[in-house]
Amino acid sequence: MVHGGFVFCSGSIGMNPQTNSIVEGTIADRTTQALTNLSKVLEAAGSGADKILKVNIYVTSMEDVPLMNEAYMAFFAEPRPARACVCVKALARGTDVEIECTGFI
Repeated sequence: MVHGGFVFCSGSIGMNPQTNSIVEGTIADRTTQALTNLSKVLEAAGSGADKILKVNIYVTSMEDVPLMNEAYMAFFAEPRPARACVCVKALARGTDVEIECTGFI
C-alpha cells in the first residue's frame, strides 16, 4: 500500500515466486528470499530496498537469529533500516522467518 509518500509492505516469507514453495536450506536462505521478494514489491510501487526505513522481522526461534542476521546484514548497505525482531510461536506455511517493511518513494 502506498500512502503519503510511504510504501507499507505486509509480511513476506522466503517463498520462491516461480515455484510457490518455501526456499530450502537455512533461515539465512529464506531471509534473503523474503528480502528479495519485498524489494520487488517496493520497486513495483516506485521505491526500492535502498529506501526502506523500518523492518519488522518475525522468527520462530531466537536460536536462528544469528543466521538470519548474517543474511540481513549482507542484504543491506549502511545505513541499515531501523528494525525489530520478534520471536513468535508459528508463521504461515510453517516457515521460520517473515519480514515486513515500510519504505518511502
